[in-house]
Amino acid sequence: MKKANATMMKHININIVREVMQQIETATKPQLASLTNLSVVTINALIQELCEDGELLQDKIVPSNGGRPAQAYRYNYNYRLALVLSLKEMKGQELISAVVINLENEVLLKKESLLSVLNKQHVLELIERCIAAYPSIHMIGIGIPGQVVDGDITVSSHDELIHSRLIQEIESKSGLQIIVENDVNSAISGYCSLHEDTKEKSVAGIYFPNRYPPGMGMMLNGHIIRGKNGMFGEIKYLPGSPDWKGDISNSDFTEQVCRILHTVNAVAAPHEIVIYQERVHREELHSAWEQYIQQHPMPALPEIVHQNSFQHDFDAGLRGMVLEALKVSILSEVI
Repeated sequence: MKKANATMMKHININIVREVMQQIETATKPQLASLTNLSVVTINALIQELCEDGELLQDKIVPSNGGRPAQAYRYNYNYRLALVLSLKEMKGQELISAVVINLENEVLLKKESLLSVLNKQHVLELIERCIAAYPSIHMIGIGIPGQVVDGDITVSSHDELIHSRLIQEIESKSGLQIIVENDVNSAISGYCSLHEDTKEKSVAGIYFPNRYPPGMGMMLNGHIIRGKNGMFGEIKYLPGSPDWKGDISNSDFTEQVCRILHTVNAVAAPHEIVIYQERVHREELHSAWEQYIQQHPMPALPEIVHQNSFQHDFDAGLRGMVLEALKVSILSEVI
């Protein structure tokens, strides 16, 4: 029992050191002892183990006021890396983006491919090349236009992804932990992370791709609403939906958008609705919405935000989620 308690206490203490070093990057042993409230003897032992494992690195010698110079230590943000993969429609083609990031969210590698049709083998080979180039990759994050249930893509605006076994094959070939997130969930999470004033609000994000059905995500008090099997926001199943993959005139498109905004507002009454779309000019959509609410009065109206770059928010949200998961996995490691 005593040994188990000692092991647990060591694990707690080493995680305290990890979290402090991730935040401040460099410190001497006395500085760490002061910041963590751990004894210098304990800090000495923990730093030795973290250095042997490569999580901490020796840095410069720091002069002191009349005393003995102290060795500083630096956190190695490349100790664990993540590969973040996103699939997105761009100008009628499939954009596959692969980014390798470290624990400081620094991009070490970025590769993009534009394909006329999604090619599963291309994705698998891309992942294989990234892992070969960066063996410290310990986690893969994937953002997809769809929902995954028990590793199976059950719903997607991209027909070729449904039941494709892409996630299972990536997991099998890489042997790494896989984090899969819906693209609109990632985008609205990224938007909220970049806008501090949304923390205590409900914020919906609706994405209208050019040749695929729309999707929605929603943040409530800083948390994603997921629904049963993660199916919250599958607005392509709303009654009266058009053939989103067919040709839709600008007037029909703006009418459909207004109806969706009306439905979302009536059901969820969010503080903000963020719209991602490139089909019509925002002024045209804004004008259509203003006319619509005159004919369909509602007791409360959301702030409508027209966001230029879906990819920017998508990347920020997905990378943030993957980094958080990667840091949690490090805290579970026992040295």
